Amino acid sequence: MPQPTTRARPTGHPGYSETLPRVPESAATARRLVRVALIAWGMDDLAEDGALVVSELVANAVRHARRKAVRVVIDRPCATRVRIGVVDFSTARPVSTAPGPEDEGGRGLALVGELAVGWGTDVLPWGKRVWAELERRG
Repeated sequence: MPQPTTRARPTGHPGYSETLPRVPESAATARRLVRVALIAWGMDDLAEDGALVVSELVANAVRHARRKAVRVVIDRPCATRVRIGVVDFSTARPVSTAPGPEDEGGRGLALVGELAVGWGTDVLPWGKRVWAELERRG
């Protein structure tokens, strides 16, 4: 089983990442990785929102991506902000939809939008990175 990696970033804070199988069960591992990173940075107050965000991003990658793996990346671009990303091998950008009251799905990106101060997609030559940023308040 691959081990998570850490790497120093320009902000002086390590970044965390892990490659996971593209299966629904990987959301649990991604949530643990986000919680560990946020606790290590003393940002425990963002841990639950971060866990929800990464769950939704992983779920979208599991549903819509190609190949057998996704990569979860957690960075801290500044003292009050964390960026959570999921990289996959599909170039199709995610689209936020407005599901009807009877629809069972389709609310994930709306939830990400509510919790995050911003989210977006970086197109890569071989796929994409969907990311969301959370910020400490106060």
